[in-house]
Amino acid sequence: MTITPESVRQLLASENFGDRIRGINQLSQLEPAIAFELVQPVICDSNDRVRYSAVSKLASVGAQNRGASLEILRDRLYNDAELDVKAAAADALGALKLTEALEDLQQLYQSSSDWIIKLSIVAALGSMEDTRGFDILQDALQAPEELVQGMAVGALGELGDERAIPLLLPFVTCDDWQMRFRVAQALGRFDDDRTREALTTLAGDKSEQVAHEAKSHLS
Repeated sequence: MTITPESVRQLLASENFGDRIRGINQLSQLEPAIAFELVQPVICDSNDRVRYSAVSKLASVGAQNRGASLEILRDRLYNDAELDVKAAAADALGALKLTEALEDLQQLYQSSSDWIIKLSIVAALGSMEDTRGFDILQDALQAPEELVQGMAVGALGELGDERAIPLLLPFVTCDDWQMRFRVAQALGRFDDDRTREALTTLAGDKSEQVAHEAKSHLS
């Protein structure tokens, strides 16, 4: 069956939420400008799974109109009832590097107690590569959830701010090899005597994956 804008439009207008999700998935086979137009009506769908899929789709098609995407994603970030839709909005803001929303992300991080929201915001701040996000990422290193900590390590590497180096170094001896792997990735983004020394230590790590990652940045 040939997928056309009209066939996708019909799916998105269906009373069956499964059809609407299928329509959103098929947007990837259309021109981005057309996909952006078609996805907008289902951004505020009554079904949370449809809203999640639609908001997530903006990460790939939202560049067609960055101003409109910023407005849409801010609205979902603040007003959607579902946490995973809010998280998807944060992810999309990061993917599109909409740094105009950085303060919104910071505000939500500070007011939210949900780790899924915090995880997505930390990832978004790393993707944005804006040093104004440094303080939030520093705070996230102390989060009780290891997933949030690990994401903060990676995000600080993406940020490239040398203030992160002394914050990252203590994680070189973390018990969790996956955290040490993330640290090796993050430290590899810096060219500094301290990071080279830490990477040399990690190059002898008992985990083959960690050692390989560290060596790749030393060669």
